[in-house]
Amino acid sequence: MNEEIVIVSLGGSLIFPEKINAQFIIKFKEAIEEEIAKGYRFVIITGGGRIARTYIQAAEEMGCIDNEEKDWLGVHATRMNAHFIKTVFKEYAHPRINKNPRTKEDLSAHFANDEKIMVAAGWRPGWSTDYVATILAERFKAKKLINLSNITYLCDKDPNKFSDAKKIEEISWIDFRKMVGDSWDPGMSAPFDPIASKLAQENNLEVAIIGGDNLDNMKNCIEGEKFEGSLIK
Repeated sequence: MNEEIVIVSLGGSLIFPEKINAQFIIKFKEAIEEEIAKGYRFVIITGGGRIARTYIQAAEEMGCIDNEEKDWLGVHATRMNAHFIKTVFKEYAHPRINKNPRTKEDLSAHFANDEKIMVAAGWRPGWSTDYVATILAERFKAKKLINLSNITYLCDKDPNKFSDAKKIEEISWIDFRKMVGDSWDPGMSAPFDPIASKLAQENNLEVAIIGGDNLDNMKNCIEGEKFEGSLIK
């Protein structure tokens, strides 16, 4: 039976766009359950999304925050989302959320007792959940990471600002990193974090950018079938 571990970086914008997106969460759970039935196991890392940016923006307006505190607000937002996702998947998930991808513990213990899901969240200031997901992919020796968010494709420019933006179905890490740069800022909204991109390139990790509006694409990607989205490799 297939026992591949799939790494899914679940965007906070899908969990909490304006409020908890119950309709999406129900569909996401059903899709994951279908893949569990086929033998797949999952590491799901939750982003902070709107919750993180709302707290960061409010603190900025009050003039009482530095970058480290901004990051901590983001980290705690990811942990709230992670606890929610762990609760949703309580019959499958290890009871403890991973908050340190560099822990010395044997992470395979999260799949003991026939558990199918490990939920992870933000780690510490300076590192995004994309970076956490990339470290966990490295530790579980995964070759592909699914980045599930509110965008279906990468584009050569911001489609919200440029009507002539063209979608990108496949791109090298070298070219992608030219697009996103090399630095990370708290609350930054990017298809995939620049620091994580560097590590992913070093590990020859493929990252699939997939929209959460059609979870059949996620299932197709998991199973090695053609999917609608972008592949960075």
